[in-house]
Amino acid sequence: MARIRWGILSTAKIGTEKVIPAMQQGRLCQVAAIASRSLETATTVAGQLGIPQAYGSYEELLADPNIDAIYNPLPNHLHVPWSIRALQAGKHVLCEKPIGLSSAEGQQLVDAGDQHPTLKLMEAFMYRHHPQWQRAREIVRAGGIGQLLTIQSAFSYFNDDANNIRNMAEIGGGGLMDIGCYPISVSRFMFESEPRRVIGCLDQDPNFKTDRRASVVLDFGGLTSTFTCSTQMTPYQRVNLFGDRGRVEIEIPFNAPPDRPCKLWHHRTHEATEELTLAACNQYTIQGDLFAQAILDDTPVPTPIGDAVSNMKVIEAIVTSGETGCWVDV
Repeated sequence: MARIRWGILSTAKIGTEKVIPAMQQGRLCQVAAIASRSLETATTVAGQLGIPQAYGSYEELLADPNIDAIYNPLPNHLHVPWSIRALQAGKHVLCEKPIGLSSAEGQQLVDAGDQHPTLKLMEAFMYRHHPQWQRAREIVRAGGIGQLLTIQSAFSYFNDDANNIRNMAEIGGGGLMDIGCYPISVSRFMFESEPRRVIGCLDQDPNFKTDRRASVVLDFGGLTSTFTCSTQMTPYQRVNLFGDRGRVEIEIPFNAPPDRPCKLWHHRTHEATEELTLAACNQYTIQGDLFAQAILDDTPVPTPIGDAVSNMKVIEAIVTSGETGCWVDV
């Protein structure tokens, strides 16, 4: 079976600890090279992960004719420029979320993708490919909770390290960009539409100048999604989908563990709650194989790149709402 040969832009932690090992387990993925700004670092990581080729610059990796696709886990401010350069080098691109620092910057990547129609381009929102979310969406679409009326989400962790890129405002740090993007994406994924307006209450870290806590309401024309995300709160994550005749609760909605089964609960009004157990799987492996399959079959990627721009527009509206204290149209 043919495999897509991947090159990894940088030795970022999410890549080395989660995505690369997962893709190496895929049926359709071969991690063939990794690049760092330091050849020594790239060589060390390549040795640790069993990657055959190491490069001391991103340019060298993009010039490698044996690489089919690029995975871009660089810091947020480097997502768009290096993804565009990868497209220009003739590589398919899977880019980490959020797509960039703004919807306008994200649109630049969309436009670049349009100029290279034979290349696949996607934002790496891995959670959407996990069977638990596919099952939750099936339940909602089939009327298993009646009409979906509101979604409630929470996602938080504690990180007050000044040297962590998530706490650096100038390169796209902050809670909304790092994890708030997930409940926004979930809401749009489940309602299968865009919110009309948003209102948010944001708390800013006085030193980092990043949002460390945000509580938000998304209005989908009378249907709502509410969430709180925080980079300085007790670690937790949960999503509830409420309908007029039932509810679905996802236990670990975003960082689904790859080494044990996941659970969700389907409660129908006046009936016993059904616990659904999904077999252990790695959502990063699934994501890599789905993207590779789209390349091999020349079919659309699971999530069009325009979805990334739509998600960024919601984030921007929430930030504006936090500054003004008012509802903001999306």
